[in-house]
Amino acid sequence: MDISLAWLIAGFILIIVELVTGTFYLLVLGIAALVGAGVGYASGALVWQAIGAAIVAVAGVVWVHRYKQALSPKRMQGLDFGQPAAFDSWVNRGAGHARVKYRDALWDAQVAGDATGEPGEILYITSVDGSTLKVSKTRPA
Repeated sequence: MDISLAWLIAGFILIIVELVTGTFYLLVLGIAALVGAGVGYASGALVWQAIGAAIVAVAGVVWVHRYKQALSPKRMQGLDFGQPAAFDSWVNRGAGHARVKYRDALWDAQVAGDATGEPGEILYITSVDGSTLKVSKTRPA
């Protein structure tokens, strides 16, 4: 079997498997194998087939990686992020542990910043750690 035919078969197999997975990485590798087959059919030596396939594979994988990073959100925020919670009472003022009222229920909270600790003071949720709300006097952007 000619090595060009092996490149061609590998390329088609990778592209077919890519249709099942949907990651685009196997598509790039399949195209790289087809480039190797093209160089082989143009009477290129095995070294040039491998170099051509490698260049296309590396460039394509880098491109797909950057493309996926650009599409993904930088940081997923929960639905509670930035929502107001009313201060209820201190559990441990020195450690910043308090109880806040949020969604008509009392929650454990870790207070950051300069909250006075007056009942009814509005604090804003900056993050959620399990069932503990991280809150601050300043509203997050």
